[in-house]
Amino acid sequence: MPKVGIVRHSIYLEHDPGPYHPESPERLRAIYSMIDQEKLLQTLGLVEIDARKAAREEIEWIHDPRYIDLVASTAKRTYVSLDPDTSTSPESYEAALMAAGGLLEAVKAVHDGTVDRAFALVRPPGHHAERDRGMGFCLFNNVAIAAEYALKRLGAKRVAIADWDLHHGNATQHSFYERSDVLYLSTHQFPYYPGSGAAHEVGTGEGEGFTVNVPLSTGHGDGDYMRIFEELFKPIILEYRPDMILLSAGFDIYERDPLGGMSVTPQGFGQLTRILLEIAEETCNGRLVATLEGGYDLTGLALGVKSVLEMMAEEPDRREAMDARPLNPSIDDTVRRIKDIHRDYWKSLT
Repeated sequence: MPKVGIVRHSIYLEHDPGPYHPESPERLRAIYSMIDQEKLLQTLGLVEIDARKAAREEIEWIHDPRYIDLVASTAKRTYVSLDPDTSTSPESYEAALMAAGGLLEAVKAVHDGTVDRAFALVRPPGHHAERDRGMGFCLFNNVAIAAEYALKRLGAKRVAIADWDLHHGNATQHSFYERSDVLYLSTHQFPYYPGSGAAHEVGTGEGEGFTVNVPLSTGHGDGDYMRIFEELFKPIILEYRPDMILLSAGFDIYERDPLGGMSVTPQGFGQLTRILLEIAEETCNGRLVATLEGGYDLTGLALGVKSVLEMMAEEPDRREAMDARPLNPSIDDTVRRIKDIHRDYWKSLT
């Protein structure tokens, strides 16, 4: 059985953006409780990876020092609003450092072979946090910092980031928009918060073609997402040949999520993971590391994470592909349109 690492820590429960906020500590409590109640440490052989605080230098790879100082200034303060959706509590700064550092430790463990793949079950989430401001519930961009860590510290030459969160990872895109050493691929509800991620946003300069956006209307389910991952993401990533694949795993595309309009089931999350594992095994010795982003239905969040972990722990020859038909008739046009936009960049799409 493959070794699957997880990152969890009590400090992540201490970040509290306020009463009735969707991104509440209850999200992780639901996940952590599920892991313990289902005895996943034993049944899946999960390996717990110790978290650490990200160093100032590591955060500065992605964020402006003045913005880091701003977040640091919120430590031990009761409540600070960074934007209409994003606020801090006394322990938020430490939690944010530990969220980024926990993901870095997961990336290192996979790189070193301590585990085969890993899931950083951390918060606050990160993919909306821009260089100079927090937004969308996010303080530091965990996955972008992790990509830089793989490139700067672990000798990676290319990193791919897949992002299936309901919302476009605007800040992850912006972090690497002019670079070719990070390939960013995103599915997201569009037009929707934060408003970025149109299909024609493909990167600029040396980064042209290395941003792949698949904007979607509401009402897409397992079969639609599986088709996108099989027909678009898989050939592009295989051609790119990354040294590691990172996943921004947002579970707000779950069929009952209160903030979303998609119809993905818990089994669907497992199937998307299966596709990414197959890609990783063909390109980078199976190196796949996921980090938690959104997801606001507590039941769906826990079930989705369970499905991902179960698929990560499955032997390759025992993974079963699910036969799921697309729900949204627009998927044919969507796939065709993205291929038309990107076929000049990726021979595998011609």
